[in-house]
Amino acid sequence: MTLADLLDNGPTEPVHLVDRTVPRDELTALRDEIAVALTGLDMQSGHIAAVMLGNTSSTIATLFGVWSARGVYAPLNPRAADPEITSQLETLGPLVVITDAALAPRFDVHRAAGLHLVVVDGDTVTAHPSDAATPAPPRFDDDVALLQFTSGTTGRPKPVPLRHSTVLDLVDRLQARLRGRKSGEKSSAPSTPMPNLVPLSLSLWAGIYQVIFAFRAGAGVVLMDRFEPVEFATLVRRHGIRSTVLPPAALTMTVQSEEVTDLAPLRIVRSITAPLSPVVARRFYEKFGVMVLNSYGQTELGGEVVGWSAADSREFGADKIGSVGRPLPGIEVRIDEGEVVVRTPSTAAGRVDSSLLDRLAEGGWFHTGDLGWLDEDGFLWLDGRVSDMINRGGLKVFPGVVEDVLLACDGVADAAVVGVPDERVGELPWGFVVRSTADVDEAAVTQWCRDHLTPYRVPARLVFVDELPRNDVGKVLKRELSALAETMLA
Repeated sequence: MTLADLLDNGPTEPVHLVDRTVPRDELTALRDEIAVALTGLDMQSGHIAAVMLGNTSSTIATLFGVWSARGVYAPLNPRAADPEITSQLETLGPLVVITDAALAPRFDVHRAAGLHLVVVDGDTVTAHPSDAATPAPPRFDDDVALLQFTSGTTGRPKPVPLRHSTVLDLVDRLQARLRGRKSGEKSSAPSTPMPNLVPLSLSLWAGIYQVIFAFRAGAGVVLMDRFEPVEFATLVRRHGIRSTVLPPAALTMTVQSEEVTDLAPLRIVRSITAPLSPVVARRFYEKFGVMVLNSYGQTELGGEVVGWSAADSREFGADKIGSVGRPLPGIEVRIDEGEVVVRTPSTAAGRVDSSLLDRLAEGGWFHTGDLGWLDEDGFLWLDGRVSDMINRGGLKVFPGVVEDVLLACDGVADAAVVGVPDERVGELPWGFVVRSTADVDEAAVTQWCRDHLTPYRVPARLVFVDELPRNDVGKVLKRELSALAETMLA
């Protein structure tokens, strides 16, 4: 079985958009048209299709159309600037770009250089072969499903291959954990599952993963074009959503929204894509009565590897708010000198991309680059990235610890901490703070930190900003904060 089979297997639940519902047979028909168009452009197994589309049902059909044509799907973000897209296309070397009529002019120069184009406009698919001669495009093996660029929060993004077998395996393990069953054991419940609300861009692996997750569970999908708290609350009520996923930035927006006061019948939110402060989780619970459960995974690993089960939530509840949960069945986690190291069936078998082999240790243990610790009940807690850790005169400052204290201060809406070079002690922690009220000043926030942190963890400087720079999955772009600090020191 491959991911391509998910559209045809199991219940045929529809895709819900904000303004209409798209039956599954419309999706499969469009998928077939796209696959035919790609085959007509001589797509062969392992060829890459770069795809730039919005959050529509056509994007889901295109995803499965590429897989039906045995291609490798590489999403491009419509919000990215043209130079970034050009750089990504040069890195990928795709056979074809798939886009819509509005975005197609962005690829005129690339067509002239030999790239084929397929335009998907509603239910119409039009192929535009390039007349220019091109070198043979790269090809991957049959098991590679998708190439996803990393988030690039600390360095230049690079494409990571994700495999059909790895993704299916991790999805099954996660669904077994959430339902309290062993991996591979099927549910006897006859009822149709509720649709999966997808509040993330389908140009991101996190968004695509939620579609795969839904279809594997036999559920439908509810797509948001972009996240907006009031619309989110409306869709939750309309579709009877009892559990969903949200990135930390969306959780924060919803907590701060004065228009959203009730999220019934929602009971559980799983926080994904970036670390979530326990402070935000508690505020969300206090306002809406909805439990927020963290989870943990990496694009490089193929998906989620640590999370919560319903039984964990019932047993531990608010006592473990802030933890990302416990390893999924068949996944092992250990801590090596403060770093989270993971072993999955894929890493144990050595099935990682060649560019990641330097992170694969003996025995199949994969170095994640994340800092964390395991408590006595086996729950994993994260402390940030190894690369983010601040060395203040030989004393380690974990940004996440300081950020949680800042977020708990009255009048602070958002916060991030980065290390800034210092001639005397090597690095100093700086805090970047977004106010929720205008009367919050540096002295008050600094005193709060002194009252709640050991002295060497207190930020040496606080910088008030209108908002924190974040990528599309809500991760803070700390390299931009570091650059801002450099300009302030110049």
